[in-house]
Amino acid sequence: MLTPRQLFLRHQAQTSDFPLLLEIERAEGVYMYAPDGTRYLDLISGIGVSNVGHRHPRVLAAIQGQLDKYLHLMVYGEVVQAPPAQLAQALTATLPARLDNVFFTNSGTEAVEGALKLAKRHTGRTGLISCHNAYHGSTHGALSITGSEGFKNAFRPLLPDVRHIRHNHFDDLQLITEHTAAVVIETVQGEAGVRVPAPGYLPALRQRCTEVGALLILDEIQCGFGRTGTFWAFEQFGIEPDILLTAKGMGGGMPIGAFIAPQAIMAGFKTDPILGHCTTFGGHPVSCAASLATLRVIQEENLLAGVEAKAARFREKLVHPTIREVRNCGLLMAVEFDSFAVLKPLIDRALWDQHLLTDWFLFCDNSLRIAPPLTITMEQIEEACAGLLEAISN
Repeated sequence: MLTPRQLFLRHQAQTSDFPLLLEIERAEGVYMYAPDGTRYLDLISGIGVSNVGHRHPRVLAAIQGQLDKYLHLMVYGEVVQAPPAQLAQALTATLPARLDNVFFTNSGTEAVEGALKLAKRHTGRTGLISCHNAYHGSTHGALSITGSEGFKNAFRPLLPDVRHIRHNHFDDLQLITEHTAAVVIETVQGEAGVRVPAPGYLPALRQRCTEVGALLILDEIQCGFGRTGTFWAFEQFGIEPDILLTAKGMGGGMPIGAFIAPQAIMAGFKTDPILGHCTTFGGHPVSCAASLATLRVIQEENLLAGVEAKAARFREKLVHPTIREVRNCGLLMAVEFDSFAVLKPLIDRALWDQHLLTDWFLFCDNSLRIAPPLTITMEQIEEACAGLLEAISN
């Protein structure tokens, strides 16, 4: 009989020629366990997914409770189901009053696709603007606004009428015009290596969009749901979006995403044509139950209160001559080294020698990604930093 590793390599589609090939049998909290019992500390939360840790008891209870009721019933938006309705209410309660309508998807890239359609439908315009080194997903529309030519060239033609601006460059905001349907921007750039908006940049962007009638779409797929120390990262920058994107940490480990907008904007999908946007599995009741439990865990276990102190402990401990810089917004962190040639062996040593799962960033491959579950303790941070410094020293 073939082993899971052999089956993985023989029958499961691959995304690179060098997968990790780390086999995991179970996970709990901040740890993952191999079949031989080896324990690995997850410093990246499945790339920002497990914000409340792996298999949080309240998330599991919500999933199990929903399993006893029903699974999929009908395509999106036809049958009244308590889990998505209750989750939509809970999400809007965390947001400015005008963001009162939630459209559920299965993933972040699907949330991007829906938001792009909605912006075009509402404005009647075609122009889309995003940032260089932005990452918004891999489907055709999301890939079109992703800001890396190397990722896109093999898949052209993509969406027309897309242009990119430089993040944090105020002069580039003049490229947003009456032709622009929407500007899509990560509130904190993730795959660019944790790039925080300069003082005044997001307010200036918001003002420019308002002046020309373009919609501002904030992508918080990676930086939302408490990752930066506030429930939504945009709370730290004094602005409100027209459309908000979320996914990843939203589901507590289950697949789910959403785009959120004022009801007056979202209504564009109801007529001319009807079913202007639709999904079979979006708003799946099990994923929604898990997401609502995740939201409540973040709120009721006061996970946001500890984010800054935990980030400060990482910054305090991660000091070494080969570390050039540590950037962060809450527990979304980038530890910069000279080059990928320096970083990649470090990541490998951290994994196989120190049993720490880390990663790099797509558009900043000289920086180490740290984005642990928000539930990580100070003792576990000490363990992680000691292991990373050992890997660096070796």
